[in-house]
Amino acid sequence: MKHEALAKEAVNLMKPSIEALFKRTNRRELHIVIMDPRIKPWESDFENAILYEESIRTAEWEHPFDDFARNKAKQAWRDSQANVVTQTQHPSSLQEGDLPFYGSFVYGNIVVASSGVEQWFDMLVSGWIALSFEQLMIHERHSS
Repeated sequence: MKHEALAKEAVNLMKPSIEALFKRTNRRELHIVIMDPRIKPWESDFENAILYEESIRTAEWEHPFDDFARNKAKQAWRDSQANVVTQTQHPSSLQEGDLPFYGSFVYGNIVVASSGVEQWFDMLVSGWIALSFEQLMIHERHSS
């Protein structure tokens, strides 16, 4: 199975958990960005390294959460670490235009970022999806 299909499957697997989480969050909208783990920042520009994106929403956004998620993903992809680490421990690495909210998760070479709810829940969703994506890939390799 191709990487993009597995990324989409990882999001779909987590949707019931995301829907349950929405009962605790300030909004019920979310944008998710998954970076291609095969592409490094020195090999491509950011836009071409996005593997998969998806929005979960029922109405127009009050803020551009898709742009916010991309910004969080770019920070994490650039630094090879969740942007919460950069923002809290290494703020000297922040660049002009970096969003001052966290919400990304890095697992090995997998970078996922989400935006739309509280930043700690954005990070939680990103972690669920990153772990799911990697485990689906492991399963795919063992099934071949």
